Amino acid sequence: MLDRISRVKDKIDSALKQCSRSDTVTIVAATKTRNPKTIEMSIRNGIVDIGENRVQEAGKKFSAVEPGLVYTKRMIGHLQTNKINKAIRIFDTIDSVDTLHLAKKLANRLKQNTESLSVLLEINTGGDKTKFGFDPDNDQDLLECLTLDEIVVEGLMTIGPVSQEKESTREAFSLLRKIKESINKQVGREKKLTVLSMGMSNDFELGIFQGSTMVRLGTVLFGPREG
Repeated sequence: MLDRISRVKDKIDSALKQCSRSDTVTIVAATKTRNPKTIEMSIRNGIVDIGENRVQEAGKKFSAVEPGLVYTKRMIGHLQTNKINKAIRIFDTIDSVDTLHLAKKLANRLKQNTESLSVLLEINTGGDKTKFGFDPDNDQDLLECLTLDEIVVEGLMTIGPVSQEKESTREAFSLLRKIKESINKQVGREKKLTVLSMGMSNDFELGIFQGSTMVRLGTVLFGPREG
């Protein structure tokens, strides 16, 4: 795994240099179907943001991870409203808030617990009807999410097109960056979005070229999926 991580970091550094960026990119280890030992190895090798797709599976795996390891638990899959209560007990951040309805449900539950939670808003940049996410043409729903005191909207997330064609992927990622820029022009400094989560194992360099600050990587770090 250490060799894979080293190669990925080299590719990220190269992509950043190619577009003259001096900032950094957070690697989220996408550990769907991976076992707790893989999560532990990831953390020990410096990748401390762990992304899971399913609430129940995540709860079981995180509870089996060696106590004392410090890491951030991220929900990166679709969150059903009936799993909100469990999700906010398990995860440190929900990176896949895909509707205003879900955002409000989260905020209401957090308000009852006098808590707050960091989130990313998922945008359906490709207009794919089979995917979840906010309409990229509807700034108003996104802006309304930013008015909910109980959720801290740190940025935006998208998934590249199923086709994996380079140009359509570039356009989808470019659109997410433009949406972030549009939102930031309409809000005060304290509400400005800072995170762009775009790019997975097959397209993370394209994401970085378009301004991604966070990539979600699975097979490129761990090899083929288990199970």
